[in-house]
Amino acid sequence: MRATPAPILITGASQRIGLYCAERLLDESHPVIVTFRREGEGVHRLRELGALALQADFSDESGILAFIGQLKQHTDSLRAIIHNASAWLDAPPGQEAAVFQQLFSVHMLAPYLINLHCADLLRRSTPADIIHISDDVTRKGSANHVAYCASKAGLNGLTLSFAAQFAPQIKVNGIAPALIMFNPEDDAEYRTKTLEKSALGIEPGPQVIYQSLRYLLDNPYVTGTTLTVNGGRHLK
Repeated sequence: MRATPAPILITGASQRIGLYCAERLLDESHPVIVTFRREGEGVHRLRELGALALQADFSDESGILAFIGQLKQHTDSLRAIIHNASAWLDAPPGQEAAVFQQLFSVHMLAPYLINLHCADLLRRSTPADIIHISDDVTRKGSANHVAYCASKAGLNGLTLSFAAQFAPQIKVNGIAPALIMFNPEDDAEYRTKTLEKSALGIEPGPQVIYQSLRYLLDNPYVTGTTLTVNGGRHLK
């Protein structure tokens, strides 16, 4: 990927995969803008490395539009938008509609509005990319997290539609990960059970998502595609 003064925007980059990818891009001297919901150690680290960190609330339309306005005060161009912001919510009885609306807003409405309102920023960069981070669970659905799965599946639909709308100036692709990295609180039983779900049976770490990002950013002939990064879960 060619160095460029146009920054790369990564949403939800205060921890885990988003944080790792932002750090790697900064290590390679790419200007980076990140969003976060809450201040924390990861945000402080990114600022020290030179990232511009903007607080954003994607839970409703007003928060999304406020972020877009803030973003445009800081840059007039973008090399890429990586939609990594995500929410993982249960839906207790009586709260199903509120949970669905929040997941829809974070996983679909935010990418939709940001893509529409920031396409002009991307068109000032050559090349230019949008990458949606989805989830491998959309391949077969989820009995326990229906709203989460449905909203991530909708994000896959946005990938196809925006790829068609924005070609040829902007490539639009997705990544659908399964297990990438455990949480510290995950116990041995859970880890063993989860690893057995894939053919490769490993916890690969966030570097495999960064490798996927780099492939999509570097390849000039891929658009409208969602890369599956699941260790062969579909084989079991």
